[in-house]
Amino acid sequence: QVQLVESGGGLVQAGGSLRLSCAASGSIRAAYMAWYRQAPGKQRELAAGITDNGRTNYADTVKGRFTIFRDNAQKMMYLQMNSLKPEDTAVYYCYAQLWGVPHWGQGTQVTISS
Repeated sequence: QVQLVESGGGLVQAGGSLRLSCAASGSIRAAYMAWYRQAPGKQRELAAGITDNGRTNYADTVKGRFTIFRDNAQKMMYLQMNSLKPEDTAVYYCYAQLWGVPHWGQGTQVTISS
């Protein structure tokens, strides 16, 4: 079992930047990892994902603005978010799939003011 803890959320003006961090309690070297987000009244959706060998994928809505990366040695994953928009407001969740088992963090709130 891997515990995931997010940090870095907050309130920022439109056009600003935030970096989210996800700390894992165990090794993530073999894990597919991702950031999901859930806006009020909407379903949880994938924002960005990264495979164990570093291949990334992004939702069309964040492509070119968000960058996902990981540091396996430090058991960390990050989401650099630039050019933030009010529609990026959501709770952001860290996700890891390790040996077929899904793991979720508790979420961190990101609020973008216009």
